[in-house]
Amino acid sequence: MDQASLINLKTGEPVSWEKLEDKNVLNAVSFSPLWVLILSLLSGFCFAAQQICKDSLTGMEIELVDISELPLLNTDLEVDGICPPVVEAFRQKIAAADSILFASPEYNYSITPALKNAVDWGSRPPNVWGGKAATIVSAGGGFGGGRSHYHLRQVGVYVDIHFINKPEFFVPAFNPPPKFDGEGNLIDPMSKEILQQILVSLQEFTLRLSGNAQ
Repeated sequence: MDQASLINLKTGEPVSWEKLEDKNVLNAVSFSPLWVLILSLLSGFCFAAQQICKDSLTGMEIELVDISELPLLNTDLEVDGICPPVVEAFRQKIAAADSILFASPEYNYSITPALKNAVDWGSRPPNVWGGKAATIVSAGGGFGGGRSHYHLRQVGVYVDIHFINKPEFFVPAFNPPPKFDGEGNLIDPMSKEILQQILVSLQEFTLRLSGNAQ
């Protein structure tokens, strides 16, 4: 995001980057990669979703947002109600989005600390998640990361995220046939088909929430 475009989400006024940088006392804390393989698989989901939108789903674009540079949530980092620049840039991307695609691995039966941290920063006043349509995809062993879905849905209740209910998509990435190639690209035809169904459902739900359903 262009530094000149940074605004105060509370007041709509431009924010001085020099003022924020002078008072910012902590550097960003990187939370990723937690698992290089899993994050690679989930990036593959995002790239596949982008390709599906390009090839066969008109009126929808997907942007991959990096959350690895967000600092650990600490309200002491806020200056006059403004978060650190990297956080404000992230929050404004969320605020501008029509809907959200969460690609979430599972960690100890829950979502990763990095994702929870991103959700928490987005919920700082004003809450930029409120009213957004969303869906979740995951990949991993066993249940394919499915338990993380239900924990993320629980968190979403408080921050007012509206998740689609069906279809759900948990990919047991290490079971045959191969779901991803060596570079993390989604190659399984059935998985691609389900992902497309999810994107269609997300698009329809987003339009319905906005009052623009056909």
